[in-house]
Amino acid sequence: MRVGTLAAVVIVAAVLGGGAALGLGKGAGWLDSGTKTVVVNAGSAPAASLPAAAVTKVAPLPGDRFDPERIFATRSPGVVTIFAQFNSGQGSQGSGFVMSPKGYVLTNSHVITNAGEGQGEVRAADRLFVEFSDGDRVEAKVVGWDLFDDIGLIKVDPADHALAAVPLGNSATVRVGEPVAAIGSPLGNENSLSVGVVSAIHRSIDALTANLYNVVDAIQTDAPITHGNSGGPLLDARGLVIGLNAQIRSASGTGNDTGIGFAIPINAAKHSVAQLIAKGKVTYAYVGITSENMTPSLAEALGYKVKSGALIVDIKGEPARKAGLRGGDREVDVLGLQDIVSGGDVILAIDGIPVRSADDVVRIVSFSLQPKHVAIFTLSRDGKRMNVPVTLGERELPAG
Repeated sequence: MRVGTLAAVVIVAAVLGGGAALGLGKGAGWLDSGTKTVVVNAGSAPAASLPAAAVTKVAPLPGDRFDPERIFATRSPGVVTIFAQFNSGQGSQGSGFVMSPKGYVLTNSHVITNAGEGQGEVRAADRLFVEFSDGDRVEAKVVGWDLFDDIGLIKVDPADHALAAVPLGNSATVRVGEPVAAIGSPLGNENSLSVGVVSAIHRSIDALTANLYNVVDAIQTDAPITHGNSGGPLLDARGLVIGLNAQIRSASGTGNDTGIGFAIPINAAKHSVAQLIAKGKVTYAYVGITSENMTPSLAEALGYKVKSGALIVDIKGEPARKAGLRGGDREVDVLGLQDIVSGGDVILAIDGIPVRSADDVVRIVSFSLQPKHVAIFTLSRDGKRMNVPVTLGERELPAG
């Protein structure tokens, strides 16, 4: 979809009292896929290995039958309502779930911080409380957060309450049409269940808590979610978490009318959690480009020989600039796609990993590589194939 067709649609953070509405179609400033919203036959981000403290031995539910009653009965004791309080007097409420018997609780960063509120420096809530399904409430501490993928990690003392951990799945295996269940606290109604199906996968959506950046591989669902569901689990038929409910797209921007729900893929969350536990922060490699999907029809219209890859539209940062990557130099209106910038390099592979779309660049750089790594970009330039070394930087939030 192009930006113009979505001008009336906004994204709403699904957290009561703490949601911020953001317009669609922001410029990327990094490795955005432009206006693309879904990749056909796309890959998925690999799952990171979690430290033992963040792992549970709870087994998947047996069989393949989707039984919402069974899912709720076995998993809801591990789903919590999170209350955040700030010294300014503001507060918010969201959802989360226990990851392990050690007390780690996973949620969204916008549930436990002021991120997305447009208040300058991001800071954690001054006090956090976790309420379990039995109504008991305990205090929690912030471990850290990842604004780029909207992941927040907090911890409760296992001695304060019996913990029922919820096992994690693999979002790379999620398929369109499979049934899912969402558990959380919509509009403050604790421990609520809704069901639906996976409506789409590999969606590229705006990151609510990191202006100008996109979350790739988001899971779209028609399971009803609304304010307060943020951070709660999206579960498959075996009761495994495949995503964190995070956003609603609705026509009004209030989240109170019919909207489309999106969840952060659990594999992305694993990547964040592993780093948050190890070092208290999450780092991502950075190239400094904006890119667009190269397709066979677009290649023919623009005169490119390659039929797939990531067309570099613009150079935004030092790593790409120093490596000599080339962006486009002329705007072209073709196939109803206005202002396509032609003339740039087409990325075909990174360190030998094939690149078939703009989002593939994000997946490889973000989840397989680290800052300071020298990556070999295989390019098509002026019809010739070439390899260019790129020393990756570290992704940073834009000022302000």
